[in-house]
Amino acid sequence: MRTVLIGLAIVLVAHPALSQQQGPDTAAPSASAAPAGSIFWGDYRRGWHFYEDPEPEVIPPQKPRPRAKEATAESRPPELVEFARLQKRLEDYRNIAIIRPTEANVRRYMELEASVVRQASYFSEVAQRVAWSTPDLDMTLQGRPVNARGIEVFDREQAQTRNQSLAALARTHVLFFFFRSDCPYCHAFAPTLEAFQARHGIQIVPISVDGGGLPNFPQYRRDNGISRTLQVTQVPAVFLAEPFTGKITPIGFGVLSESQLIERIATVTAPGADALVPSVTRQVSLK
Repeated sequence: MRTVLIGLAIVLVAHPALSQQQGPDTAAPSASAAPAGSIFWGDYRRGWHFYEDPEPEVIPPQKPRPRAKEATAESRPPELVEFARLQKRLEDYRNIAIIRPTEANVRRYMELEASVVRQASYFSEVAQRVAWSTPDLDMTLQGRPVNARGIEVFDREQAQTRNQSLAALARTHVLFFFFRSDCPYCHAFAPTLEAFQARHGIQIVPISVDGGGLPNFPQYRRDNGISRTLQVTQVPAVFLAEPFTGKITPIGFGVLSESQLIERIATVTAPGADALVPSVTRQVSLK
């Protein structure tokens, strides 16, 4: 009998569900009574002889740092905000008038557009007055003038300055003139170069690509391969050369006028001109 009672006690301990049926006075072990972290009462079938890894520690996610407030449209200058709104309203009115071109829609758009044009005209008048009172901002004073009398003075001063520059250039530079004896454009260009040499003193060095001559330049040099070195693929061709340094710069191809020659020579000899297009200037030994 004692053995039976001991076995019954073991069964009741192993099965708490059975022990709860013993009566209202018998309190079943609650989950709150179990030690923290103990799971035996919830899974008693595994018995006592087992080992479980501790539950991983849950690290709460870090809250993102608040970013600096981005500049909103209202933080911009009020003039920019007003201009953006005006642009948007004008675009909206135009699109509405295009899709639904009723008299009211078209009139509304045209009235707003007229208002914008008046505002732009007012800006133009203010800008003009500012330019008149500030020479550095007056574009009519920069470069070539816009009235006839000013153009006359400008051209005269430019011609005088360029003539002086050409006279100084003639002491150190020559013009290589590549031609063919059967080229009609070379025959047409030769008198211009002859007159240019007489007027400005720059020596013309005629170089015949095919071995023949021209009436204006009976004394010429035969091509010794320099045309291939300078990549002369078309005649007539003019190059500005400095014999003492071997520096050669192309002036142009085809028939050029005297004014074009003067302008181009002044451009390629201006300070810093070589840095603009350094690949066109070549160093060739002319000895």
